[in-house]
Amino acid sequence: MTIDEVSKKFDLTKDTLRYWERIGLLPDIARNASGYREYDEHALNWVYYIMILRKAGMSIEALSEFVKLLREGDQTIAARKSLFIEQRDHLMAQRDNINKTLRYLDYKIDHFEDHMLSYENEKLAYEGNLADEK
Repeated sequence: MTIDEVSKKFDLTKDTLRYWERIGLLPDIARNASGYREYDEHALNWVYYIMILRKAGMSIEALSEFVKLLREGDQTIAARKSLFIEQRDHLMAQRDNINKTLRYLDYKIDHFEDHMLSYENEKLAYEGNLADEK
């Protein structure tokens, strides 16, 4: 598969794919006789894997560490698992903050008219235009 096809398949820019390869997140991508990249199934799996971890919010630095550990073999399993646990905990904290914000927005939406009415009354009071003022 060409870089253009991979770019479209995964909705990634070609620059992103080249960058990931250049910094070692992807294995060396084979080249055809003309020098163009040819992504095989193994490379496509890596693209997908890195893409998902980026969507999970994993930084390039953490990904680089993960790939380095992965290439070192089974003795790094605990360290790799630890990176995933750390990222999951980070995502869960983000989710909790998003849920808190959503609850707040839901409250504001559900009581929007009440708050607007209160604001209007405050404005009228400030301007001295409330009907029940003497």
